[in-house]
Amino acid sequence: MGELSCQPQTKKLLTIVVPLHNEEGTIEIFYHTIQKILPKLNVEISFYFIDDGSSDHTLVILKQLAKLDSRIHFISFSRQFGKEAGIYAGLQHAKGDYVVVMDVDLQDPPELLPKMLADVQSGDYDAVATRRIDRIGEKKLRAWFAKRFYNWMNRISQTEFIDGMRDYRVMTRQMVDAILALPENQRFSKGIFTWVGFRTKYIPLSNHQRIAGRSSWSFWELFKYAIEGIVAFSTVPLTIVTVVGLLSSGLAVLSMLFIIIRALVSNSSVAGWPSMVTIILFIGGIQLLSLGIIGRYVAADYMEAKRRPIYIVKEKC
Repeated sequence: MGELSCQPQTKKLLTIVVPLHNEEGTIEIFYHTIQKILPKLNVEISFYFIDDGSSDHTLVILKQLAKLDSRIHFISFSRQFGKEAGIYAGLQHAKGDYVVVMDVDLQDPPELLPKMLADVQSGDYDAVATRRIDRIGEKKLRAWFAKRFYNWMNRISQTEFIDGMRDYRVMTRQMVDAILALPENQRFSKGIFTWVGFRTKYIPLSNHQRIAGRSSWSFWELFKYAIEGIVAFSTVPLTIVTVVGLLSSGLAVLSMLFIIIRALVSNSSVAGWPSMVTIILFIGGIQLLSLGIIGRYVAADYMEAKRRPIYIVKEKC
């Protein structure tokens, strides 16, 4: 008869990564809320709060919580490096067999976590993520542009962008390691999460309002973030510039032939200085726009070539 092993099976570890910036009013609410959910998870728990250079009392509160709960760890940046840097730092330091990324403002409902983790643990999926099915409470203009962004990205990029996808997701260690293997400095996680592949299930949810405080994402910040996503996951704008350049050159040749033929036939010069000035300004505008698009790609390449760190740690626990 074979011997039975008496060694107890150790529980898997789930690391909860929470990037935040100036969230002194939400941290404790988030912590106490998620404590009600943790007993439903058949795993060990650790937290990694990533302080993105907050100027309020965010770091002070994190230090207080870390003294009360040994499962809590934090990393504080030397300045604000952005949410993408916060997500990357959290994934780098997470040691869990499973890793979940979620916001501290409870727009990512903690009550979904048991179901999300169970689906990943079943082995049917490598990740379970969330996507918003509405934008109730957001400004109409902002919601309209967000909808157009996902539609456009799916047209110009080979990487799939799920409409309304959020960063809130549970991932296996294998998927996290694959994400960390991408060394790029200019990061766009919504694209990276889908680019690496792996079987992912999306759970639809309604838009939730923040429990406290204000979002640091202004319309301008979101616009710049969208531009970064386009540059990171599509070269179609460069193709458009090339096509526009070819069309402009073709029209210029046709105009030149028209002027020459008209001068030979009627022996008169072409009148219409206002129209000529308009055409010159139009062509000049196209050239400047084209240079701007090309310059954005060159700038991204320039930032990558310098190989600066994605973030700098000031304090950690």
